[in-house]
Amino acid sequence: MRASGRWLGIALACICNFFPSFASAQLSDQILAERVLGPQWRQLSRRAGMIFAGTVLTSAAPMTNRTAPADRATMGAIPPVSLSFRVDEPIAGVKRGQVVTIHEWSGALGVQRPMFRGQHILIFLYAPSRLGLTSPVDGALGQIALDASGKNVVEGKAATTEPRDSSLSRSRDTATRGSVSVRQLERAIRRARRDEPRSKKEE
Repeated sequence: MRASGRWLGIALACICNFFPSFASAQLSDQILAERVLGPQWRQLSRRAGMIFAGTVLTSAAPMTNRTAPADRATMGAIPPVSLSFRVDEPIAGVKRGQVVTIHEWSGALGVQRPMFRGQHILIFLYAPSRLGLTSPVDGALGQIALDASGKNVVEGKAATTEPRDSSLSRSRDTATRGSVSVRQLERAIRRARRDEPRSKKEE
């Protein structure tokens, strides 16, 4: 009896220590998410139909007649463009290793950061429209630059999707590595999407 009571006490102590640590970790993830994604990070997470950390496979290119939406007559004079990504870390709406090709208005590129082949990026995309078009949620706010490993956020002045000098890239990536990881943001994003108000889900 004494032995079983002792093990029960140890188990209770572990549980009591675990839950405060778990709650603290969740709070820390949310603080980091706000720092990287901005004060509206919960709305950003909920409005996206696809969220993932990935590698840019192709830069923005004009769509051909074969790849353009069928209802092109309704698209006006602005031609659409296409971009492709490989999903390295899926968060919502995609699978690991999937190649995602998106189509968007070329006019929407003006409110985004340019994306170039080989870059690593955490991206929030609207669910495709009736014409199959999508774009980053809130433009540049839905594009988060990652370091060369694709697992950590590049913050500050380095948080741009423009090409960088390789030596500067390595030094900046080393400086920011470990500050905010994709895993930390993923936990916060998933929590925000789970906690989405019921009224919003039913709209």
